[in-house]
Amino acid sequence: MKKGKSSASSEKIDRKTVERNRRIHMKGLCFKLTSLIPSHHFKPSKDLLSQQDQLDQAAAYITQLKERIDELKQSREALRNNDIVRDSMKIGLRLPMVELRDLGSSIEVVLISGLEKNFLLYEVISILEEEETEVVSASFSTVGDKVFHTLHAKVKVSRVGVEISRIHQRLQELMS
Repeated sequence: MKKGKSSASSEKIDRKTVERNRRIHMKGLCFKLTSLIPSHHFKPSKDLLSQQDQLDQAAAYITQLKERIDELKQSREALRNNDIVRDSMKIGLRLPMVELRDLGSSIEVVLISGLEKNFLLYEVISILEEEETEVVSASFSTVGDKVFHTLHAKVKVSRVGVEISRIHQRLQELMS
């Protein structure tokens, strides 16, 4: 009987040790996480916050960073679009213009034409679909006497990819 009791008590000690080590490890990870967060993002001093409060504030900081990343991505995209508009205004006489961006598993197509020289959008979509892409969004805007079309298409079979130069050539032929 004594043998069974000592086995049970050693098992209990082992579980206590494992649990204590787990708590120590988690405390270390929490400390490491909070040390990565700038101190000015903590409302009161780090020392006065409970571990739960520190984790809550770290989660809030991470959420804030994600939102900032999204804002910066939108700003970058807006700047890119402004560059295209500004560049096309300079070009002026070289319309229509076709620009393709290879984004890996998708492509972005920007078509700029004048109001007098237009094309049918379904023809552009047909070309893209014939080239093994699927149009997921399309938009247009008019600035002055220029029309800007932006299409986003995803590659149907990503390991095969698409021939960007062939799509560019076919769209140039359509636009001219």
